[in-house]
Amino acid sequence: MDDNRRLPIVYVRGFAGGTRGIDKAVDDPFYGFNEGSTHVRVGAHNQPLFHQFESPLLRLLREEGYELLVKGNQEAYLADHAEIPANTVWIHRFYDRSATTWGGRPQEYRLERAAEDLLDLIDRLCAKTHAPAVILVAHSMGGLVCRSLLQKVLPDRGRDAGCVAKFFTYGTPHGGISFDIGGGLLEKMRDTFGIQGADIFGSRRMYEYLTPQAELDPGGPPRGWDAREMPQGPGTLPAERVFCLVGTNPTDYDVAFGLSAAAVGPHSDGLVQIENAYVPGAHRAFVHRSHSGRYGMVNSEEGYQNLRRFLFGDTRIEASLVDYRLPDDDDVVWQAESRLSVRGLPVVMHERLAAHWCPIQLDGRRAGQEASVSLATTFLNSGLRALTDEPMRFVLDLRLISLRERGGILGLGDHLEQSADFSDTLVIDVGTPEAGPGIWATWNSEIEGAIRDHRVAGSPRSDEDPAPGRWVAHIPLPGTTARLVGGDARIRLVATPWT
Repeated sequence: MDDNRRLPIVYVRGFAGGTRGIDKAVDDPFYGFNEGSTHVRVGAHNQPLFHQFESPLLRLLREEGYELLVKGNQEAYLADHAEIPANTVWIHRFYDRSATTWGGRPQEYRLERAAEDLLDLIDRLCAKTHAPAVILVAHSMGGLVCRSLLQKVLPDRGRDAGCVAKFFTYGTPHGGISFDIGGGLLEKMRDTFGIQGADIFGSRRMYEYLTPQAELDPGGPPRGWDAREMPQGPGTLPAERVFCLVGTNPTDYDVAFGLSAAAVGPHSDGLVQIENAYVPGAHRAFVHRSHSGRYGMVNSEEGYQNLRRFLFGDTRIEASLVDYRLPDDDDVVWQAESRLSVRGLPVVMHERLAAHWCPIQLDGRRAGQEASVSLATTFLNSGLRALTDEPMRFVLDLRLISLRERGGILGLGDHLEQSADFSDTLVIDVGTPEAGPGIWATWNSEIEGAIRDHRVAGSPRSDEDPAPGRWVAHIPLPGTTARLVGGDARIRLVATPWT
């Protein structure tokens, strides 16, 4: 087991609401990360099939060799042992002091205090495991606790972010929580009255707990301040060490009898709008899962497989559509849809679809700018292959769609609902780090028979980047796309080692 696999993992849960919700949360020994599910949408007719997902906690124990060292009391165990193994999982139980379950007078919950307590836990873990850093895995508000640690608590104490190696978030409202209805009135009421502490999802409170004291303006956030942004520079956690899982299924989020999903709107996971659920510059995957519940992203196979490969993968692949040229027609809007699947998994790892309110918008090239949009980023693990002598395979589905609008109104004269002007699947095989990251790529329309029967042949595509540690290939789109996006449009694949 290498050093990366031996880093302690700390889970940080989401918002519990008022005292009643906090009491319920602390009654769970693992704050909900031990909850699994028995549904996954992989049926031939979109019907849920029985699929037993044990929980992200149990899967890490079983598949990655981690340990749970609770033994009656996590805090007591930490206090009583001078040394503990690094390959361990811990729960940041920041709500315990605010619960009435244990008797006594509960303390008022403050997000900043939860972030300070998280640093104390990290320091103890690093001291007792001799690990250089920990991995943070957070759901919903838990991601904001982690960001308060990284962006405020550490700078206020004159420390850098070296104690955190990677940071993974499930459905975190990095940009806060906003609503489709009410014209801003609901947000103002929430932020003014702080009902059950929910003002932590408004811009003013977010500015307070995400900004170092030395930079804090008592007048509130400056114009143009974006809560999603994580400062980059010396001493900060690089955005490339952050992964944001974005949910796109509001329908299955049944909190408050569906009123939450109705208020937040369809372009959300039922609580967090899609555009608020990621950090700019961070890796992200879109999955058709809700914020929580039986179809929630935390207790989903999709969430776990993205988590596992981000934490323990050895190869990062970035796929982009580049050098495209759109027809000169201001009334036509162009979109792309992408879906990414990894061989051997029962779920789609990433999908951006118009039906899920998250297509990729294609804009025309401006003077001096390269036309380029990201389609997907995924992490592969050569140790998870079924056969050790075969490359790692994933497929990227690409659809190009045009919509004619005049004055913001969809033109229906020649409209064909949900039809694509182009649709094909790129089958991508990636060599292992030991043998070199050579890439083979073939469009499905050029493959005879089923994709599963396709075998790579010949040498991999030439590496177009002479720099070491980075492998680049450009795959032309089929010739039929020339009238749509120009004859130079290509898929750019960039492979880099990942640790």
